[in-house]
Amino acid sequence: MTGSAVDQGNLPVAGADDDTPREACGVFGVYAPGQPVAHLTYLGLYALQHRGQESAGMAVSDGEALTVVKDMGLVSNAFDDRTLAALTGNLAIGQTRYSTTGSSTWPNAQPVYRGVDDVEFALGHNGNLVNTEDLAAQAGMLAGTVTSDTDLMAELLVTELARHGALSQAEAMDAALTAVLPRLHGAFSLVIADHERVIGVRDPNGFRPLCLGRLDNGWVLASESPALDVIGAHMVRELDPGEVVVIDDTGWRSLRPFSDEAVDPRLCLFEFVYFARPDSVLYGQSVHHARVRMGEMLAAQAPVDADLVMGVPESGIPAAEGYARPVAFRTDRVWSRTGTSGVRSSHLLRPCVRCGAYETQPAARQHRGPAPSCG
Repeated sequence: MTGSAVDQGNLPVAGADDDTPREACGVFGVYAPGQPVAHLTYLGLYALQHRGQESAGMAVSDGEALTVVKDMGLVSNAFDDRTLAALTGNLAIGQTRYSTTGSSTWPNAQPVYRGVDDVEFALGHNGNLVNTEDLAAQAGMLAGTVTSDTDLMAELLVTELARHGALSQAEAMDAALTAVLPRLHGAFSLVIADHERVIGVRDPNGFRPLCLGRLDNGWVLASESPALDVIGAHMVRELDPGEVVVIDDTGWRSLRPFSDEAVDPRLCLFEFVYFARPDSVLYGQSVHHARVRMGEMLAAQAPVDADLVMGVPESGIPAAEGYARPVAFRTDRVWSRTGTSGVRSSHLLRPCVRCGAYETQPAARQHRGPAPSCG
């Protein structure tokens, strides 16, 4: 397929202690039989491009086979019309990757693929485990056979699936998740696809966001709510910390594999401060409004005698507006890539890792979200 490579499930070689931060990746999943799920996933990943620009990938299932396609670069680099047209199916998941350190190579691109007996699955991860060495040792894995925490999770699931071969595929995956997830320590919001289901997982602290949306004839999982908006899905709710949502032809159901003691909601503050799009909704709050409110609170706690308040683009601008509001300072922008009142996805790429000609996408719906009101 042009511009992309297919993952055959080969395990790359690296250190088992590679716990490279991957906290701000974007994950997406859709279950919508009869719909162009690859195209929907492309749009969803496009809306999450700000969360990762190093690589992009998706896995699509037609009920019999699971195909994973991924490549380095932006979503628009990884997929073209020909590739998307060839990816037909009933369900799909996708991921955009960002890491602050370590290698940025194709083997680390996601989703990762695994197969055991008749069971195939693909997994996309937003987060970072902190006990990869212990998990690898417990599983008897040799140093140098696991490339990342995401690969480690996939290998642990493979081991558990092999132990439950007498069960149906759905029962085996439920059992594997119930056995593996409580052993993971750290941040993980996951999307998993097998032949017939899409699964969303949020760690018991809820460090990273994950929400559930409704299509007219299907269901969607996404790191942030704008990825629902861009495909016409309606927000149902955010997954609870410690919740697993399983989507299939019967609808969706919830699993709770973590103990009550383990569930302790602690959404990362940086989601509100920096990672999330301003038109996202987290914990029922507009991210834009939260940033404005932070500025207002800072003005009350640390007032200054000044004539002008300037915010550092882009996430600092609402905070600057909030800081200026109580004392009617004038606000201005030193640099700004937004020349209109809309929230442009192309302008939400992180300045420190901006790359590629992302602004060339033609579709207005992909390109712009509504500007949140400050009222």
